[in-house]
Amino acid sequence: MQVSGMDFFKKAKSVRLKSYHDKFLTADDDKESVLQDRSGTSDCAKWTVEFVEGVESVIRLKSCFGKYLTALDEEFRLGVTGRKVVQSLPRKLDSSIEWEPIRNGMQVKLKTRYGNYLRANGGLPPWRNSITHDIPHRHHDWILWEVDVVEIRIDSPPEFSRSDSLGDDFSSMIHLRTPSLESSSNLEDSPRKSEGRMIYYYVADDDGNVDDSAEGPCFLLKGHGLEELTQKLEEETGLEDIIVCSRNRVNGKLYPLRLALPPNNATMHVVVVPSTCRAANEFMPAAPTSTSHVHRS
Repeated sequence: MQVSGMDFFKKAKSVRLKSYHDKFLTADDDKESVLQDRSGTSDCAKWTVEFVEGVESVIRLKSCFGKYLTALDEEFRLGVTGRKVVQSLPRKLDSSIEWEPIRNGMQVKLKTRYGNYLRANGGLPPWRNSITHDIPHRHHDWILWEVDVVEIRIDSPPEFSRSDSLGDDFSSMIHLRTPSLESSSNLEDSPRKSEGRMIYYYVADDDGNVDDSAEGPCFLLKGHGLEELTQKLEEETGLEDIIVCSRNRVNGKLYPLRLALPPNNATMHVVVVPSTCRAANEFMPAAPTSTSHVHRS
């Protein structure tokens, strides 16, 4: 069972992250690359912690250049496992810049929206000192990070909405939300289910198979209908014309959701099936059969 590592970050305004190789997660001077460096004293090794409105399990990490630690769905190098990790400043704050801390003793793993983990690589150049995200099969220690709090947060942490957009003057577009004492007590008194429901999702491959050995990425859905869920999943995955499915607990088979969502904002685990994959064919309506010809004498 995975345990949240949010406690490492809740009181932190900024942190340093130290890898298994005794090197620090560092923002390169090119303002795009991310690497490991033994020097943890520079500002490039300091990351500002941001929290996401309505989602208690994830954080954002911003470099000294004002850019976010970002997990891209691109190969790090052709033929090499692992996906790119960069600094970026997307116009829309989405889940590609969100990291879910998972506690592992006194260290954390940082999980991406793809279900991968932030990984500090070793070995020979160009692999050495690089940063990727994937699920390691051999070097499991390479995804463990020590959290060194640089600055302590004094006030309530500001929360940044996923819907916030970043224009040219991005600092003026970010909405800081520090709840008042009155509103904080109201939030504590009201049940969490009124805020929405948690959606955990997986994306099926061409044959409809899902690797659910690890918990999938998640988000908070504030809507109540299947159409809203489908639209949100398309935004999260970048896919279009998807089929939202659930898994039959008895036989393990997938079936498309057609009706209303479960009541009381219950947490849901769903599978996203792209309409272009072979597995989607069985969910499509059957083609009409041709009518039989009547023989006339």
